[in-house]
Amino acid sequence: MIENKNLILAVVLSVAVLVGFELFFKTTQPAPQQTAESTQPGAQPGQAPTAPAAPAAPTGDGSAVPPQAPGAPAAQAPGMTPKATRAEVLATNPRIKITTPRLSGSISLKGGRIDDLILADYRETLEKDSPAITLLSPRGVSDAYFAEFGWIAAKGADGKPVTRVPDADTVWTPSAQTLTPEAPVTLTWDNGQGLVFSRTYAIDENFMFKITQGVANKGGAAVELYPYGLVSRQGTPKTSGFYILHEGLLGVNNGELKEVKYKDLQEQKMETSAGTGGWIGITDKYWLTALIPNKEAEVTKRYVYRKSGVIDSYQIDFLGAGVNVAPGASGTAENHLFAGAKQVKILDAYEESLGIDRFDLAIDWGWFYFLTRPIFYGLLWLEHHVGNLGIAILILTISIKGAFFPLANKSYESMSKMKKLQPEMVKLRERYADDKVKLNEEMMSLYKKSGTNPASGCLPILIQIPVFFALYKVLFVTIEMRHAPFYGWIQDLSSADPTNIFTLFGLIAWAPPEIMHVGIWPLLMGISMFLQQKLNPQPTDPTQAKIMMFLPLIFTFLLAKFPAGLVLYWTWNNLLSIAQQWVIMRRMGVKA
Repeated sequence: MIENKNLILAVVLSVAVLVGFELFFKTTQPAPQQTAESTQPGAQPGQAPTAPAAPAAPTGDGSAVPPQAPGAPAAQAPGMTPKATRAEVLATNPRIKITTPRLSGSISLKGGRIDDLILADYRETLEKDSPAITLLSPRGVSDAYFAEFGWIAAKGADGKPVTRVPDADTVWTPSAQTLTPEAPVTLTWDNGQGLVFSRTYAIDENFMFKITQGVANKGGAAVELYPYGLVSRQGTPKTSGFYILHEGLLGVNNGELKEVKYKDLQEQKMETSAGTGGWIGITDKYWLTALIPNKEAEVTKRYVYRKSGVIDSYQIDFLGAGVNVAPGASGTAENHLFAGAKQVKILDAYEESLGIDRFDLAIDWGWFYFLTRPIFYGLLWLEHHVGNLGIAILILTISIKGAFFPLANKSYESMSKMKKLQPEMVKLRERYADDKVKLNEEMMSLYKKSGTNPASGCLPILIQIPVFFALYKVLFVTIEMRHAPFYGWIQDLSSADPTNIFTLFGLIAWAPPEIMHVGIWPLLMGISMFLQQKLNPQPTDPTQAKIMMFLPLIFTFLLAKFPAGLVLYWTWNNLLSIAQQWVIMRRMGVKA
């Protein structure tokens, strides 16, 4: 019967959400503690691609200047203990200070790496004394994460590089001691073989570095050099989501987005692509480090995985076309590095100003991209005018209800007719209890006579699903929602309601299991769902009625773990639906 089909659909949807939730929030195991002691030569992170074309995983021997990996990192610094702190590692090399309104940190003069970066605007938690987010860290600490640029020399007939190029041991000479948005810094180094290398770092007031590499040939022979850039990360970070959010390696090449999970790369070891422009990066939920090659240059991009002992290392890199530098001439290569927060408007601005192909896809907008982005910008616009993101969600909910009002109205009218037919359906069940075929025929005849479509009762739920998941995406993946307050105890709409009914909202000092964490807003959502269900036609079968009765309870526990902003939306949407349905039922003379 159609009535049973509606019940089955509701239960299936509920189970799907429950199973989906478990998948969405399944996290990877934290990476094992990494120490300098466990890093072995020959499989180092941060190795440059191999010139001249089609890069392959390097096999450098860990020496100061490996023949196939000029960018390989130096060996462990003398005196550095396996458990060296970040501060101890940073103190081992001379550095250029980075000072901008939104970033702080430094560039190591040894190797010229950007390996110390802190996001001044963002803190780990809501606590006032919470430390700022550390994005990049030098090699030698447990979570090394850094960016490097350089040149690779073409090889001679003997298979060896024809000239020395800067590597991880090179100590550069800086033009200044501090990099600011107003003052770029240029590093220089003479290889003693007629080539003088320069590297100019510039940075804007947000998160974009511009790296201009130069080489002046003062020797008597031409040289061919290949520019490269890489980002290396040690350890597999703990991720926030599963199917709902991509965290790992990603990039756009020839207009197509490529997402590579950490686990998948561990199996594949390396993926390679070639094209003009585009970008390649490593993304967390809110943070991104991305290489942006010159959009007019043909480059080869790679995703690389290496394992040394218990240490997993991931690398993204690009290798540009060769630059031939004649005697007395100079050659240059200009590229960019993004290192910071994935703010939507900033990514959009970079996409336009620098011509970065589809840079907004650094944010995982999901399947409902066509809904998610408009909802996001709608919320930002509303927040700008009302001053609170939670209020913006309430207003947006009213707008969505208004858009679907005619459709929902017809559905609620059909449901009211169904409720009005409840006594007749009970009689038919009693009369034809032993003849299911006849019962179905009589029920269909009753529906047809009253002009009722029982299937339309599911329509309000179905049309809300794309909007629900689009809003969920916005609240879950966009950094603008992170730590955004509502009122009272809700100080972060992107996190679950922090209150708990099982501790009497903080009056009882104990830590119940995670499944027993049910806050005030999820409780209100469950009550609103129960009240709305009471307005709907009830199943005439007692077993079905009991199953339906438990759905609000199931959803209460389920949504207790969802972002508070989403629970706020669901509760408010239920209340608006109850009001709309009550008015229709009263107009049609149906008792609630």
